[in-house]
Amino acid sequence: MSKKIRWGILSTARINRSLIPPIRQSERSELAAVASRNLDKAQAYAKEWDIAAAYGSYEALLADPDIDAVYISLPNTLHCEWTVKAAEAGKHVLCEKPLVPTLAELDQIEAAAKANNVTVFEAFMYLHHPQTRTVQKLVREGKVGQVQLITSWFSFYLPPEQSSNIRLNPELAGGSLWDVGVYPNSMVIAILGAAPVEVWAQQTIGETGVEVTLLGQMRFAGGPVAQIASSFRMPFRWGTEIIGDAGILTIHSPWKPGADGKATHVTFTPRDGDPEVITFPAVNPYLCEVRAMEACILDNAAPVVPLSMSRDFLRSVLALYRSAESGKPVML
Repeated sequence: MSKKIRWGILSTARINRSLIPPIRQSERSELAAVASRNLDKAQAYAKEWDIAAAYGSYEALLADPDIDAVYISLPNTLHCEWTVKAAEAGKHVLCEKPLVPTLAELDQIEAAAKANNVTVFEAFMYLHHPQTRTVQKLVREGKVGQVQLITSWFSFYLPPEQSSNIRLNPELAGGSLWDVGVYPNSMVIAILGAAPVEVWAQQTIGETGVEVTLLGQMRFAGGPVAQIASSFRMPFRWGTEIIGDAGILTIHSPWKPGADGKATHVTFTPRDGDPEVITFPAVNPYLCEVRAMEACILDNAAPVVPLSMSRDFLRSVLALYRSAESGKPVML
């Protein structure tokens, strides 16, 4: 197969603007279509973003034989339905995070991807970026020694008066952990290469009934512990530290490195000695994600974020929620 990947987008969500320019920037991709449940809305969006085709239903886009891959940016609770339908239509799928909120839905997606021989992966753009890939490599090679603790956090302030925000909707898998917390949760699992064996969490429930802050502790086989935090009630902050017996790796901009067109850096502070700054040129993580899908489709490469990894992410999130609700540690 030696052609460009023709992309379609399901929904006109705001997050699309992060992916549209990278699709157009990549030499092996082409943005071909967008779909909404309202044809007028789809046509207006297509005109705004200069997209050739607009469809008034998701089914119509999936029926287009010229579309190779779809990006799904629908609400969390619609991810399973449309990922499965896309796979059954023979389309490869890049689906926004979290991929699904239940293990039963993940089972459906895995079965559909296998039965239709398509690639499906969860859109954790930062996991494709050279910064994250390098940190993973350095940890594996023993740069920090034996990992003792990973701390990772992501928060921003979402005022209570914005209770209609989709992130706070209990019917649409709202909550800080499902929204920003999936980043630190996935980071620690990706670095350590496995799901935790036990978690313990505390939460603060907000005005709509979903949690607006969650603090979690995760124990991994072999001894490492991770502490993660997500919140809609704290000022904007993000970061990750990997602390070993030989030193500390600090990721200052973990989730969107290079997305602003600026170089990023990681600091290694040895147990004894001077800090070392590791710099990464500005590379858009969403472009890395697009190229990863191209490699899967055109080069038969394995996904950077396979569904087996998404299963570990999901098992951990569900255990954190169970622990927060029960007030007790939960074994995975």
